[in-house]
Amino acid sequence: MGNLIVVGIADLKVASGDDVLITYALGSCVGTCIYDKTAKVIGLSHVLLASKHMCLTDNNIYKYADTAIKELVRQMVLRGASVKRMTAKIAGGAHMFASSTIRIGEQNSAAVMEELKKLGIPLVAADIGDNYGRTMECWAADGKVVIKSILKGNKIL
Repeated sequence: MGNLIVVGIADLKVASGDDVLITYALGSCVGTCIYDKTAKVIGLSHVLLASKHMCLTDNNIYKYADTAIKELVRQMVLRGASVKRMTAKIAGGAHMFASSTIRIGEQNSAAVMEELKKLGIPLVAADIGDNYGRTMECWAADGKVVIKSILKGNKIL
């Protein structure tokens, strides 16, 4: 394994080689891992909310699905990836608080999937919804995504 690169909340990173991207605390947030198998370039975004329109005074484009996914793809292309070869895997989008009627996780998941569709990037695997948190690891060497959860154990996407 190369470097372990942490992607924080409302953050994104791009890696290659033997590096591994990891993000913690995916509750209602959505982790989006995009991979170009030929270039072996991988990117991971941890979005907090669906749309920049939810907070017009916030300039952090990594926070919102409608801006973060485009920026993640842009940064991957700068590292040699091609949109035509990209595939995506997502995790998170949970409904963390049973008493809440606001479905932020569902909104985030739908927004991420819509952005991927607009960009023509196929969604090949997902672990979204339910009511538990997740950690997401994305491996640049082979595009493997490992989802870790206290409640559900580990799974590979």
